[in-house]
Amino acid sequence: MLAIIEAAGWPIWLIIAASIATVTIIIERLLSLRKTLVLPQGTLAKVVQEYRSQGVTAESLNKLSASSPLGKVLAAGLKNVKSSREIMKESIEETGSAVAHDLNRYLSTLGTLAAVTPLLGLFGTVIGMIEIFGSQAPSGAGNPAALAHGISIALYNTAFGIIVAVPALMFYRYFASKVDDFIVEMEQQAIKLVEIVHGERHQ
Repeated sequence: MLAIIEAAGWPIWLIIAASIATVTIIIERLLSLRKTLVLPQGTLAKVVQEYRSQGVTAESLNKLSASSPLGKVLAAGLKNVKSSREIMKESIEETGSAVAHDLNRYLSTLGTLAAVTPLLGLFGTVIGMIEIFGSQAPSGAGNPAALAHGISIALYNTAFGIIVAVPALMFYRYFASKVDDFIVEMEQQAIKLVEIVHGERHQ
């Protein structure tokens, strides 16, 4: 592997740095965007049960808000449980926007890396072509070693750029879709809470 990196020349280090950042973001998002953490099962039912039995307290709101992103959205609604339906929904929407922003954390960076790494590979290709042409003597005779080195830089960088970009783009699309699904489900559960609290729905 070290021999390949050496053959690819210094431009490969830019792609390696991008690959490290890509893998780090993918692992972090895989761990953070688990449904059990974002939308714990039974949260709404538990919240409704506690509301009916104990009402709303500062302690229960803080505990609910810290439990999960869904809990944070539901807690925002319960804070305004004595207000009108519209005010309660506005509070949920405001908190929901902040939660959505948190869920989308690092995704723009991942999308940028997916777009940039092929360009870094192309940059390495250009550097390799420059070395190829630079190895040509005025008489037309070229240095075989310099020619081979230039070709290595050109091909390896292009390949590595694509290798990093493809999974980065795939995971970016996957995470973006997953976040959209989470947000839709949060909205649905928040609407249920509003309707239950205002007596328009039993469960």
